[in-house]
Amino acid sequence: MKKIMITGAAGFIGSLLAYRLFKEGKELILIDNFSYGKLDNLKFADHDFTKEVINMDIRSKEIGNLLEDVDIIYNIAGIAPLPDCQSNPCEAIDVNINGFVNILENARKYGVRKIIQASTNAIYENVDTFPTVEDDFKLPTLIYPNTKYCAERFAQSYCQTYGMNVTCLRFANVYGPHIDCLRKQPPFVAYMIRELYYDRKPIFHSNGEQRRDYIYVDDLIDLAIKVQNTTGFDCVNCSSMKNYSVNELYQMACQIMHKDIEPIYAKDEHYWEKYPNLSTGKYKIKEEILKNEINKYSLCDNTYAKEKYNWEPKVGIKEGLEKVIENECELLSKLKKEEL
Repeated sequence: MKKIMITGAAGFIGSLLAYRLFKEGKELILIDNFSYGKLDNLKFADHDFTKEVINMDIRSKEIGNLLEDVDIIYNIAGIAPLPDCQSNPCEAIDVNINGFVNILENARKYGVRKIIQASTNAIYENVDTFPTVEDDFKLPTLIYPNTKYCAERFAQSYCQTYGMNVTCLRFANVYGPHIDCLRKQPPFVAYMIRELYYDRKPIFHSNGEQRRDYIYVDDLIDLAIKVQNTTGFDCVNCSSMKNYSVNELYQMACQIMHKDIEPIYAKDEHYWEKYPNLSTGKYKIKEEILKNEINKYSLCDNTYAKEKYNWEPKVGIKEGLEKVIENECELLSKLKKEEL
């Protein structure tokens, strides 16, 4: 049987993708270097992947040794938190670009039929037309979207030069069970759930009216599976084509969790205070960059995915939040008991 490799398999998206493909009877090769992934993500009620996952970095030349009989690679591994990338650009570039090129080159040598690359709607950071379509593009500014943009260009190069098949999925803000609520700078949905669980006032930036589009992880995985058999190079938006403000999401979460806690609204630059190196040195990060990122508006058009792949998101925001809150509260309750 042909195999499917998933990199970043112990992360939020990678672990749930692995479980879906396992339920479909696929033979998997799972790798993760555990810089962000967690073994607990690989434990499911009816299957434990923890003894199957291989501790390996996508930059390793040894990855080629695993590609015999691999049909598809899902490259979910990478450094995604924007402040982490901005604070350590050399590492972000090495992982998100060089690591991906290492996968492309080894996949070329071993004849992997298809690669599906986790890209991001953050590459549209300088676009001001909404909903944003795939070819409506301006070069990004910050490190993280630039690493993903460069990865897309190398994917296109390999497709044009060698006849390989790569689809880049430009994820909107992904949420769902296994979202990381414990990391230094959690995704917004995870952060607000964590603060509400502990009855703490969450700190929001600006006025809370900034709007982003969100996609539930199961819907994303549906699309990731549907693109397995296309040829050549392609970039596809993966979004709900609906966006919500920080305040709207917080009100929904409060209702679901039966909380009545007023948030604190902080200045834009507060978000970056955990990364002081960005404000040191002869050249400091520009204030307008900080403000633009905090107040960024995003809304991606998913018409192309609907028309080409017969895909449509199924999970509404309230249903999705309910599922995430149930999962994260269960996780936090276990951690709380251990701490007590």
